[in-house]
Amino acid sequence: MKILSVNAGSSSLKFTLFEMPEEKVIVSGTFEKIGLDSSIYTIKYNGEKIKKECILNTHKDAVNVLMKELINMNIIASYDEIEGIGHRVVQGADKYSKSVLIDEGVCKDIVEFTSLAPIHNPANLTGIESFKEVLSNVKQVAVFDTAFHQTMKESEYLYPLPIEWAKKYGVRKYGFHGSSHRYISEYMRDYLKSDSKIISCHIGNGASICAIENGKCKDTSMGFTPLAGLMMGTRCGDVDVSIVPYLCEKLDITATELVDKFNKESGLHAVTGVSSDLRDVESEYLKGNQRCILGLDMYSKKIVNYISMYNTLLDGADCIVFTAGVGENSPIVRALVCDKLKAIGVEIDKNLNEETFGRFGEISTNNSKIRVFVVPTDEEVMIARDTFELVGE
Repeated sequence: MKILSVNAGSSSLKFTLFEMPEEKVIVSGTFEKIGLDSSIYTIKYNGEKIKKECILNTHKDAVNVLMKELINMNIIASYDEIEGIGHRVVQGADKYSKSVLIDEGVCKDIVEFTSLAPIHNPANLTGIESFKEVLSNVKQVAVFDTAFHQTMKESEYLYPLPIEWAKKYGVRKYGFHGSSHRYISEYMRDYLKSDSKIISCHIGNGASICAIENGKCKDTSMGFTPLAGLMMGTRCGDVDVSIVPYLCEKLDITATELVDKFNKESGLHAVTGVSSDLRDVESEYLKGNQRCILGLDMYSKKIVNYISMYNTLLDGADCIVFTAGVGENSPIVRALVCDKLKAIGVEIDKNLNEETFGRFGEISTNNSKIRVFVVPTDEEVMIARDTFELVGE
């Protein structure tokens, strides 16, 4: 069965076509600058990368181009070969604790939750509607970022604010990167042959940490929005909320404008003055750039703070897992973090850490009280799995 995993952004559309249940990647790619000048798309197939420029006024245009390319490349003989489409949907609030088949009611809920994810949910819905227009007979599935975190207790997801705000306005912690953290949980369960207490560190341009026990989320660093928690590429993470009215007055801007700066002009980019791309920051760090040294010190300490807190919450973690772009590919960040975790008995092998780049590996020593792993995440396959299961039903 051929299943499409889709992640639609405001001006982009990422896709992976799987053969299920084998979980074999057939083809993948990205459409970029949709609705903008000089739209482009990239398709990866059989080890080759095809890149083309085109005019894409809407996401529907991108879907049409995608389907025609799949036929022209002899990947499918007809549209009927696509039997299910799974969509990443960022915000499912507290209504959805698992993936669901998409119907009119689900679409209405995605719209209703737009106030909780004003950038992401409308884009996700656009992707759903575009595929529905082109492939009207194919079942579609919504895979919510927030679903995995619905096992948190009230003591973890509530803020110390009037309780009625949570009930009336939905002001609570939701958590994100759920598909990635769930993948790590399932991967480690299969590897260790048992459920365990895991601290999953999804460290990329966006980053979150999750405390997982017996396959369920106990707590996670992102909150009401993906802005909370760790210092990230361009996001500030946790800051004193009193900064908001103070800076609004000083900068003569609205709260909405300031939050935009918190999201797009803060984090590593702001502190280092170099880039939000960690590769650029690390290059300058190795040259002795003091702002980059400061930036990575702050960056790693924020990660350490959450790992330490979640180690206590779990009453002693069995393992720490680094994943996502930075977690999988940055021995420097992993070393900075683990060096600061010596107080809880973490010890990594320097050579193993430096050799483990973009692949699975255990990097802790035999003396480490908590095992440390690097695991490449795969959110796309989680979308495909849920879609295959629901479509098969």
